[in-house]
Amino acid sequence: MKSQVRGGTRWKRFAVVMVPSVAATAAIGVGLAQGALAASFSISGQEFKVSAQSLEGTNFVQYGSVDTGKNLDGSSLAAPVAVSGFSTAKITKMCQSVVTPQVPFINDSVTLTLEAGTKAAETGDDKDKVIASDIYLDVSDLQADARFDKIDIGVAAGKLNEFDGKVDGSKPGIQPKTAANPYGFGQRAESATLTNVKQRAWATTAGTFTLPGLHLSLKKGVHECY
Repeated sequence: MKSQVRGGTRWKRFAVVMVPSVAATAAIGVGLAQGALAASFSISGQEFKVSAQSLEGTNFVQYGSVDTGKNLDGSSLAAPVAVSGFSTAKITKMCQSVVTPQVPFINDSVTLTLEAGTKAAETGDDKDKVIASDIYLDVSDLQADARFDKIDIGVAAGKLNEFDGKVDGSKPGIQPKTAANPYGFGQRAESATLTNVKQRAWATTAGTFTLPGLHLSLKKGVHECY
């Protein structure tokens, strides 16, 4: 995602858990702006949970948006989310789970769980971590311990790709995601480190996603990451 003209206050090494409105999948405290709501893309009617021992990201941006789709019963769905974006992200011990309720013929829920980057918790080696580029998380709830370096709070969402009046194409930006209101609240930081991450998300997209030690499993019943 990209940035904006220096209009917000800047603190170096400012640590704060900017939660609710982003959770991962996307909600680090972002208020949805008033105005026309533009959906980023159609989503499934199920949220999923993601946990991680740590997430280290560069070029963090965040703004409010709305995802649309259909609920499992076919009714219309509009989900307010906090979209969090990173140019790069390194994730240690990632777990993602989604529960499908009352699966036909099984007469019970089924949980799909995906785990990766588990070995990195022991080795600390980057080659064992989940690596993502140009990643966007559409989050509805987030719990974590967080640290943000060189942070700007209160940047207009439509200006997150501008620094000192110039567009910086190396930073994550408003594409392909869409802000609910380009004049609404946004924030960005040079880097972000989240630990003990627990989040609920509607969608995750990335340019690349490398998953060392990938393990996908299906289990009868509810067996979520947290």
